[in-house]
Amino acid sequence: MGQEKTRKEFAVIGLGRFGGNLCKELADIGVDVLALDKNMERVQEFSSIVSHAAELDAIDEDSLEQVGISNFNYVIISFGENQQSSILATLILKEMGIDHVWVKAQNEYHEKVLKKIGADKIIHPERDMAVRIANNVVSDKVTDYIELSDEYSIVEIKASKKISGKTLSELDIQNNYNCNVVAVKRSSTNIIVSPPPETEIFRTDILVTIGSNSNLNRFENEVV
Repeated sequence: MGQEKTRKEFAVIGLGRFGGNLCKELADIGVDVLALDKNMERVQEFSSIVSHAAELDAIDEDSLEQVGISNFNYVIISFGENQQSSILATLILKEMGIDHVWVKAQNEYHEKVLKKIGADKIIHPERDMAVRIANNVVSDKVTDYIELSDEYSIVEIKASKKISGKTLSELDIQNNYNCNVVAVKRSSTNIIVSPPPETEIFRTDILVTIGSNSNLNRFENEVV
């Protein structure tokens, strides 16, 4: 296992509907992404969207080494239809020392095998989207929800009058609720990433917050 990198470097293998949308979202928020696919037409389509794009077969270890895949600490295998290739690619990437290998699973059996061979996170796009929609429906304060694990999530929470005009330092969310505000969204184009303590919260802001589910619920109910 290689040394854990502080800067997050992302590579996405498979530029189908899920992988393609993931690349676009990461690129939109300013993240450098390496997009990989064995279909040259897809690679050409994304070459103007992401930082780097290359044609390769996910189970060709030599090709993976040539594109410098070991420099990336997050590699997302976004194709699940070919389960054998998905499993082999996961094995190769873990043997190469990638810190975080996230893999799209096609079904529960596929998920079990991926976990056995060391996949760090299993992705079920349809199920995960259902969870996000359910959380949005039950809370009018939560605008988006991403499950990181069974216990931890990232949520986008609308600011309220109660916290409007206060700074993050005054709210002291980390100490009071053991949650971290990792970004403040002022608008779709104005996002303060890693906001400093003196950041003032406005009524129209959305707080991108990470923490355990229990702490996030407490923060949502007591503060916003």
